[in-house]
Amino acid sequence: MSVFSVQPLVEGKSLPLLFKADKAGQPLGAALPMLRDTVDRHLTDCGGIVFRDFTLDGPDAFRAFAADFGHPLLSYEFGSTPRSQVTSGVYTSTEYPPHQHIPLHNEQAYTRDWPMKIWFYCMQPAQEGGETPIADSRAIYRDMPSTIRERFAEKGVMYVRNYGNGLDVDWQQVFGTDSRPEVEAYCARHDIDCEWKEDGELRTRQICQGTARHPVTGDWVWFNQAHLFHVSNLEPEVRESLLDVVGDEVELPRNVFYGDGSRIDDETLTTVRNVLEAHKISFPWQAGDVVMLDNMLTAHARAPFKGPRKVIVAMAEAHRQS
Repeated sequence: MSVFSVQPLVEGKSLPLLFKADKAGQPLGAALPMLRDTVDRHLTDCGGIVFRDFTLDGPDAFRAFAADFGHPLLSYEFGSTPRSQVTSGVYTSTEYPPHQHIPLHNEQAYTRDWPMKIWFYCMQPAQEGGETPIADSRAIYRDMPSTIRERFAEKGVMYVRNYGNGLDVDWQQVFGTDSRPEVEAYCARHDIDCEWKEDGELRTRQICQGTARHPVTGDWVWFNQAHLFHVSNLEPEVRESLLDVVGDEVELPRNVFYGDGSRIDDETLTTVRNVLEAHKISFPWQAGDVVMLDNMLTAHARAPFKGPRKVIVAMAEAHRQS
């Protein structure tokens, strides 16, 4: 006997799909055996699901729900943004100031290793704003101008990161260690070039995919974070101030180039951002909502907000680009 209904959340959109409890207050974890087959079938079709009007009693119950899909939860390795561990395998959402907009992106698409599944649990929606907009990465790939899509697919993307010096996250926090040999070993395992600079800080370079093919559906998706790492993502005055300090674009805390080392022009990234924005789907959080995304099929973002907001995150099913 079904304890939930399935319907689109946003009128006229197949993404996200809403799984709504027939009777408010049903425990989400207890409903999972009945949900699992339906979720697996629908997730690869639509890319994202919202579970609403179920009950979930805090971070530990959220962790158990995500883990019960059959894959160990992943730690947040080689992170690019500040966040804190809530409990094993569960983290705060990105700890950026509330006024700051976080553009659409696929989690850890700036690496060659990423989670296939990601969950968000809204414990407290913001007083105003704070939505987690999403977008169909297949549609973004399809609607990206062919010249840009082909260039990214052919050349790939090189991410350059300079850690610490008060300008970005310290390498000790990113790698979870203060041991240089451990950092070097991690980089070797993950095809990351690393160098220790004269001031003792670290620079890494990694060439990653610009587009990717989903291992289950076979669909091609737009899958990179060039628009986030590129210097054009900074406000003009911040960009000028940083360049005055570091002197060269390769010395910026983070920047991105094509895989052959050539520059990506600002106009290209403006076009990319416009395509992403055109596909954005936004909906308000309700307390207790859980969102489950196929991380390759669906990108996510964060809107600015006012008032306290608590959304926590879990990731699972590691995948590596060959």
